[in-house]
Amino acid sequence: MDTWILQMLSMAFTLFLLMDSIGNVPIFVSILKDIHPKRQKKIIFRELIIALAIILIFNLIGTTLLSFLHVTMPTIMISGGIILFLIAIKMIFPVKQDSEAGPSLHKEPFIVPLATPLVAGPAVLAAVMLYSGQHPASQWMTSAAVVVAWAVSTLVLLSSPFWKKILGESGMVACERLMGLILTLLAVQMFLEGVQMFSKSCRF
Repeated sequence: MDTWILQMLSMAFTLFLLMDSIGNVPIFVSILKDIHPKRQKKIIFRELIIALAIILIFNLIGTTLLSFLHVTMPTIMISGGIILFLIAIKMIFPVKQDSEAGPSLHKEPFIVPLATPLVAGPAVLAAVMLYSGQHPASQWMTSAAVVVAWAVSTLVLLSSPFWKKILGESGMVACERLMGLILTLLAVQMFLEGVQMFSKSCRF
């Protein structure tokens, strides 16, 4: 049981980093700034429910899709490590976002961009499919990790005005870069495990 909990929490932590809830706080605040605060919370919760549904669907079809495509585990590990590494680099060295790229002032966002790609982004979906392939007999463990990561991300994003006020712009940037550094370590570890698995599977 203890091993199961540790594995689940490890997956949940990685998924939480990939959801990048702290890094998304300024974007959520910017997109919803002209909407009443009470309505903002309803919109955020609705979008996060949609994001959760998208992620869980990918969790359910992940193993089947990988089997259909004849993708091996070393390939998944190596490609997943590369994807996570690129996401981590982007978190550490963020590209300046255009504040005018969001929805129009009087229009509520729906699914895009809050639910996806900000929360249920490509990296999260790829990671969920990776975990589904790693634990085909324990898919519910991946689902539990998704729910835990999603719940923590929901708490962070629902309190986004508070976090931005407390931490300030510099504090938000520092937290995002710290999470990016941790994600870099996880990405390199995943890549090395994939290379090791590939080496063992090769016969010379």
